[in-house]
Amino acid sequence: MNEAFFQRLYNKQREIGDVPPNSVIAAWALQLLDLLFPERQTHPDRDVEQLKRQFAQSEADLLSILNRTKACEACNHGAVTERFYADLPELHRVMHTDAAAIFEGDPAATSTFEVIRTYPGFLAIALYRLAHALITLEVPLLPRILTEHAHSQTGIDIHPAAIIGEHFCIDHGTGVVIGETAVIGKHVKVYQGVTLGAMSVEKILANTRRHPTIEDGVVIYAGATILGGDTVIGHDSVIGGNVWLTSSIPPYSTVYHQPTVKIVDSKAAH
Repeated sequence: MNEAFFQRLYNKQREIGDVPPNSVIAAWALQLLDLLFPERQTHPDRDVEQLKRQFAQSEADLLSILNRTKACEACNHGAVTERFYADLPELHRVMHTDAAAIFEGDPAATSTFEVIRTYPGFLAIALYRLAHALITLEVPLLPRILTEHAHSQTGIDIHPAAIIGEHFCIDHGTGVVIGETAVIGKHVKVYQGVTLGAMSVEKILANTRRHPTIEDGVVIYAGATILGGDTVIGHDSVIGGNVWLTSSIPPYSTVYHQPTVKIVDSKAAH
């Protein structure tokens, strides 16, 4: 390695903005979830005044992160933070509908406590909800850091700009991908390996609708792939496992993949 290589690294590091480590940003979000869901903790014992102080500290922590990253140069960080925390009660209500949807949708779940404490689908959805609230307030960078933290922990990749209705259930979840411009209605359930993606990844399409719309009450089974910004899955439809869809279907449809399976008797062959 020559001197020019080290000089390039030195010059590059001077260009990098002052952004807190991703771990600090993720820790803020996880601590906020701990406050919202005591199920995530061991015997929490806080009175109302303590709760108020801890939420105030959480709000101060977010403001500090925003100020340090200068994440929203054109806006008032204090106003953004205040608005985010003012909207938390509604966000909390919606997260509870997600927990209920997962509990109701999985026969193996014994309680919503178990869902909130252990289910990767709930964690990924909850972090997405926080990230989406921030991106709605036009905060850049932080939302993606939060959903990528969820991705690294759960294998579930939800873009923070996707629009997802309440009572959302992700069962198992590993390999689920939900793209930036996807729109998902209420009472939707998806299984592992589902992709709601784009037909093309050309950069010129960055500001267009590239991902599908999933209407209310749809169930999408494992391994299904649904692509395209013009693709609409009608409400109360069922998409079977390993289905590949690039066109719309009407409400109350059932779409399934019919594989050919061949079974060979190995003993007879000898």
